[in-house]
Amino acid sequence: MRQTSGRHRRTRTLSIAAAVSVAAGAGGVHLGLTHDGAQAAATTVTVSSTASLEAAVAGARAGTTIQVRAGTYRPTRTLKSTANGTPSARITLTALRGEKVRIDGSALPAGSWLAGIYGDHWTVSGITFQNSPAQGLVVTSSVGGIFENLVTANNGDSGFTLRGDGTTDNLVRNLDSHGNYDAATHGQNADGIAVKFGSGTGNRITGARLYGNADDGLDLWQFSSSVTIDHSWAFGNGRNRWKDSAFEGNGNGFKLGGGGASVAHSVNNNAAWDNTLHGFTENSNTGAILLNRNTAYGNKATGFYFSTGKARLARNLAVGNGTGKAKQGSATVSAANNWDSGITTPAFRSTDAATAYAARRTDGSLPITTFLTTGSKAIGATMN
Repeated sequence: MRQTSGRHRRTRTLSIAAAVSVAAGAGGVHLGLTHDGAQAAATTVTVSSTASLEAAVAGARAGTTIQVRAGTYRPTRTLKSTANGTPSARITLTALRGEKVRIDGSALPAGSWLAGIYGDHWTVSGITFQNSPAQGLVVTSSVGGIFENLVTANNGDSGFTLRGDGTTDNLVRNLDSHGNYDAATHGQNADGIAVKFGSGTGNRITGARLYGNADDGLDLWQFSSSVTIDHSWAFGNGRNRWKDSAFEGNGNGFKLGGGGASVAHSVNNNAAWDNTLHGFTENSNTGAILLNRNTAYGNKATGFYFSTGKARLARNLAVGNGTGKAKQGSATVSAANNWDSGITTPAFRSTDAATAYAARRTDGSLPITTFLTTGSKAIGATMN
């Protein structure tokens, strides 16, 4: 059961004067008020300056939609909100009509996150979060969040983070997270997406591209509830692109636990390639992780490293990995993978990854590619 606090579940009312002040300061175009002055479920705010963006996020309440005009916004403090939406009156932060919006952390004090959400039922879409001194976008103890068609790039720690107890029923869809590097700790913490230090069911990551990050593509360190990861790609992580002489990045594609966690994550139809360590690894998670129809190609270490837990691997494909297809412990269950007896390795249609870097489709989904596809309906990722 999710724990609540007075901070997180306080009654949210605004006086008429305060509500009008928030709307005016944020460039509001519509404000609805109930008869007692509480904010109604239909408030739309359009912003076109950093100051109005900061005010709109700080003043958001259930039903607020913040539409951001094209441009680069450089806040001088972390964009942060503790407000809760509801299932029928969400809080939305989005680029206006598909315009190109970048929220840039280059003006923030050292160590600052770029954005932090501590509330429920938020939708954040169509925005790039870049150049933060620390994390890009951090979402804490969120229920029912939707985070889609986002980019988190070149931040000073992990690009996108879900964390905290009560992190429940969140959807991360069509995220590009790349180039994140934590100079202060020589690359050992900056992942593409981190789901860490928390718990909560119903969280799903789909359609992500996690590449060129200092540490791992995806990291589930000390998250004690099952997370579903599907149709996502992690590649080129762990390379020292920053010429750090003390570099410590790991370079796993999908790191599926650690820190004492024993949890059965669900990992389906993903691909990991060209990472400097393993493609997929339990990272000492002893739970019954389910991996089905994933592909590991050309990773420097092992394609699938599951040596201590009770992982269930089926119909996975490993080709060209430096230290072998799979490392499995005695409790691992393995069936119909291409390292199992009698299973034929199908040929790839292409091993040229260029199209995997192409622009996403108009709906935000992954680009069309023949890279690592085989045409098989039985084994390996479908790459879509």
